[in-house]
Order: sequence, then structure tokens, then C-alpha cells
Amino acid sequence: MIVPEIQWGAVGPTLLVGVGALVVLLLEAFLARRPTFLGRPLTRHWLGSALALVSALFLGLAVLVTFQSFLVGSSLVFNPDNPLVRLDRFANFAIALVAIGSLLSCLLSVGYLSELKIHHGEYYALVLIATSGMMLLVSAVDMVMVFLGIEIMSIPIYVLAGFDRRKVRSNESALKYFLIGSFASAVLLYGMALLYGATGHTDFEGIRAGWTGSPLALLGLGFVLIGFAFKVSSVPFHQWVPDVYEGAPTTVTAWMSVAVKAAAFAALLRVLTEAFGPLQAMLSPLLWVLAAATMVVGNVMAVIQDNVKRMLAYSSVAHAGYVLIGLVAGTPDAHGAMLFYLLAYLFTNLGAFAVVVALAQQGREHDRIEDFTGLAQRRPALAALMTLFMLSLAGIPGTVGFMAKFTLFLAAVRAGHVALTVVAVLTSVVSVYYYLRLPVVMYMREPVGDVSRRELASGEALVLAACAAVVLLLGIFPNQPPFDFLSWIRALDWSRQSVALLP
Repeated sequence: MIVPEIQWGAVGPTLLVGVGALVVLLLEAFLARRPTFLGRPLTRHWLGSALALVSALFLGLAVLVTFQSFLVGSSLVFNPDNPLVRLDRFANFAIALVAIGSLLSCLLSVGYLSELKIHHGEYYALVLIATSGMMLLVSAVDMVMVFLGIEIMSIPIYVLAGFDRRKVRSNESALKYFLIGSFASAVLLYGMALLYGATGHTDFEGIRAGWTGSPLALLGLGFVLIGFAFKVSSVPFHQWVPDVYEGAPTTVTAWMSVAVKAAAFAALLRVLTEAFGPLQAMLSPLLWVLAAATMVVGNVMAVIQDNVKRMLAYSSVAHAGYVLIGLVAGTPDAHGAMLFYLLAYLFTNLGAFAVVVALAQQGREHDRIEDFTGLAQRRPALAALMTLFMLSLAGIPGTVGFMAKFTLFLAAVRAGHVALTVVAVLTSVVSVYYYLRLPVVMYMREPVGDVSRRELASGEALVLAACAAVVLLLGIFPNQPPFDFLSWIRALDWSRQSVALLP
């Protein structure tokens, strides 16, 4: 019997985070029965804080492992005889994105969950399990592993969306997400089955080599695109986003909006370029329509929202349309701009949601626009940070949001997609209106109603400081060491060993 040569390093970050989830569950089971620990009362808040730090530790280790692997530039395949998972520079970058998003979300959750009295240790275990699924998803080079990664990612998120089970709105969001997500997963799996029937392969290279353009293969490709369109919240598969984002706990919403989106787009980029690279010319018109419709619908619907979480939900839809521009362009520069955009969006959007989290108090979320009235007088630091994040989301110069849009739009123009870039610029102008609504009510209106405040939790302060620093430093010094992420992304191995398999 021939024993296959297993390269465990290819799944190192995924295993590390998965082990972290088990450690968190065991620690909670061990400590929850003890009234004291190390001579001090073991309260629910103390236990939750300890489990959050353990989760952050494992996620931090995963980031360090992927960062070291990225610098080395190696490409590891779990089983070279049957390549299902490949850890290359592209996968390392995407894994680091989702790990950083999850790490910051764990730190952000401590004070918020305690304030809403839903601080349970299984929260962090579910986050880690879903993160391991995201890591598997972005490093998969086989449709079977893509589906497995999506399901490991999605099932814990269904639970987290309804984590505040005392509220009907939270239960409703979980049920909607579960039903629509299950339907999308079924469509995706059916598409993968059709591709296997048409090509005889499930691995990306096999599908690429066995592609015949038959009706069966085209139908399978269409179903796969529909499944991914749901995950990236592209129009017309975006209807679940505002309801789920509004009903889920805000920390879960913040995490979903950045980590899930980064993982889904990274996986979609890999699938399209490695498995369907020669079809770029055929897919470009379809992706063009999806990108334009997503930008228009997301921005127009965000204008009429009076809830900040719903506004940011439709904003998330609009930004999905911007990222789709990179797939439409289909060049290595556009793909690199996509990754930089996801990096910028992670810190900007997470920072905006962190401000909403910091306002939660007395078991209630303050997530309506009127709750921000006069915030500059009550909480000047939070008002200034929220203004910074809104300016970055709008793409105002001096912020990382501007650099991300400029880089992506420039790549699209160079690829010849001027009309789509014009649509993107016009919809960005529309977005300025609803993004600046919050600074207007914060600075130009007097406080009304309850003006009480709670102190920022240490995790909230750390996340806000980190997000603000990245938004400013990458916005002002995008090409200056050590913040030269643009050059780092350009250094990705856009080759057959990595991701870009262009015709």
C-alpha cells in the first residue's frame, strides 16, 4: 500500500482555529461549574472575557502562521496525489483577512454581549468554527472542498444570527438566513454535480481541462454563480441582507459583513480564474450586469433607510457591486485591486459597526439614525470616529476607502470597462448623501432623549483605534513602507501555482 505524502502545513491555519474552538468549548464546560477561579468570583462576564482572549490568541497565531507563509512564498498541497486544498500566497492573504476580521470581532464582542446579557462562551466557539470554514473555503481547489468550506462557515452563522434568542427580530433573522442560505447551498451543490457530470472532474484543473461548453456544463456554471451571488450578496440575491443584518446582534452583523464577504469573494475569484479562466470573455457581460445592478440597487435603497444597520446592510450590497468590477475586468491588476478593496472594507466597515456596538447600553441597541442625534456633544470621540468611517465608505480622499476605489476603478478603465466605471462613480456620488446623514445629525442637531452613556470596553476601544489607524495610514500613505499593501498584493503569485489562470 502506498501511503500518500501529506503536507499538514496546507491546513495548518484551519486546524489551528478548529482546535481553538474545541479548547473554548472545553474551557467553558470546565469553568462554568466553578464558583471561583484563581481566588476570584467566576462571573459570566469574566468567563466570557477569558474565552474571548483565548479565541483571539488562536486567531492571532493563525495570522502569524499565514503571514510567515506569505513571506516565504511557498505553495503547499495537502495531498499532492489528490489536490483538494492548496495554501499559496493568495490563500494566505485571504486567510489572514478573515482571521483578522474574526479576531477584531471577538474583542469587540466582550462588552457588547455583557451589556445585552447574552455573554455565553459558545459564541466564540461558533465564531472559530465558522472561521475555520472560511479558511478552508479560500484555500480549496476542488468543488467538494468549496462546498464543505461553505457549509462549515454557514451553519454556525445561522446560529449566531439568532444568538439573542429572547428577541423575535433575532430569531426571525436566523430563520430567514437559514432558509435562504439552505436554498442557495442546494443550488450551488446541484451546479457542482452538473459540472461533474459534464467534465468528469470536481477539481479546478480537471474542470478547466474537461470543459466542453455543453448545455449541461453551462447550466452547472450558472447554478454555481447563483450560489456564490447569494454569499456575496449580489443583486438579485440580496434580499436577505437587510433583515439579517438588522436582526442579528450587531457584533455578528459586523463580523458577517467583512469576514464572510472576504471569504466568499476570495473563493469566487479562485473558482472563476482557476476553473473557468478561458470563459472570461463569455462571463464578462453577465458579471457586468450583476455589478451594475448591485451598485445601483444597494445605493438607492440605502438612501431611504432610517436604521443604521439596515443602511450599512444596503451599503454592503453596494460595495459587493464595486468588488465585482474586479471580476468583470478580469486582469491581474483588477484582481489585486479586489483584494486591496476587501482589506480596506474590512477595517472601515468593522469600525463603523464598532461605533454602533459602543452605543449599546442597558440591554438595548441604539441603532436608529435618531439615536445618533447630537452624538458629537455626548460622545465626541465616537462621533469623530463614525465620521471618519463614513467618509472612508464614501471614498473621500485621505482615507483608505478612496485609495481602494481609485485602484479598482483605474484597473477597470485600463481593462476597457469605462461605462461600468462611470456607473460606479455615479453611484458613489449617491452614496455620499446617506453616508453624510450621520455626521449631519451628530454635529448639527441637539441631543434628544436619553443622554446617558457607558464607558467603552477595552476591546471596543482597541478595535476602534486599530480600524481608525488603518483607515488613515493606508489612506494617506498607501505606497509608503511599512504600509505598502498595494505592492504586497501585486507581489502575489498570479500564476498557475496561485490563482490567475487567464486565457
